[in-house]
Formats: sequence, structure tokens, C-alpha cells
Amino acid sequence: MPVGFTESFAQRLNTVLPNSNVKEAKEGDKLLPGQILIAPGNLHMEVVKTGFMYMIALKDYPKVSSHKPSVDVLFASMAKNVKSNGVGILLTGMGEDGAKKLLAMKEAGAKTYAQDEATSIVYGMPKKAVEYGAVLKNLPLLAFAELINELR
Repeated sequence: MPVGFTESFAQRLNTVLPNSNVKEAKEGDKLLPGQILIAPGNLHMEVVKTGFMYMIALKDYPKVSSHKPSVDVLFASMAKNVKSNGVGILLTGMGEDGAKKLLAMKEAGAKTYAQDEATSIVYGMPKKAVEYGAVLKNLPLLAFAELINELR
């Protein structure tokens, strides 16, 4: 995602998701219920544990899996730092970014989900995650809002 796009994307999502606070992530942001953080363009996003809180750390290192930000980086940090308290959701997308690290999350005890083929525009990333055995359950796109609300 290019620099500048993610902030306007977050602002747009904020207008269509009335029960959530969507924003571009900043260094040190705390993970809070009802908040959706989007990785800034051209930075990787990790989740770190500080005391009893989970916080965002932004990293400026080379592309991972040809992406920056890369969901591989985010999911790897979730597997390492959040473990069984984590939830990973992999949506439609090309390639396999996130698939192996979603498996790492599952192996660390996290709940892991992927978008089903029927509602995916491109069933690349979710398909790879299913092939790796990383997914507890496939769901249609519109089922994720209900799932997220149930997990709170």
C-alpha cells in the first residue's frame, strides 16, 4: 500500500463502520476493543507486548514476501507475542503473503480464519492458508463482522 493511501482508506472505512474506530496505526498505539488499525504505507507493522498491553511497533526494513507492509510480519509478531490470545483473519488476495505465518499463529494457539472461495475476488492467499492447514474455519466475507463481534 502506498504512503498516503492508508490514512485516507482508514478515514473512508470509519464512515462505513459505525461501531468501530478505524485509523492508520502509529508507533506505540495500544490495541483496544472496537479499534481497527491499518498498517501505514511503506512500513511493516508488528504487535508487541508491554506489561499487560499489546502495542504497535512500526518497522522500516525491506519488503517481505514482496510486500511492505507485509501481513507475514504482522502475523509472525502475533504468533510470537500474542499467542493464544490472537485472532488471525486472511482475506482475498493474490499470492501467499500471510499463509505460512497464519499457520504459525494457529500453532501458537491463536484462532485462525480465512475468507471462503465463493466470496473471494482472488482466492490466492486464503487458498494457500487452507493448503498449509493454517485455517480453523473458512467463512464468507460478510460473516467476519459477526465473528469479530462475538470474539470481543
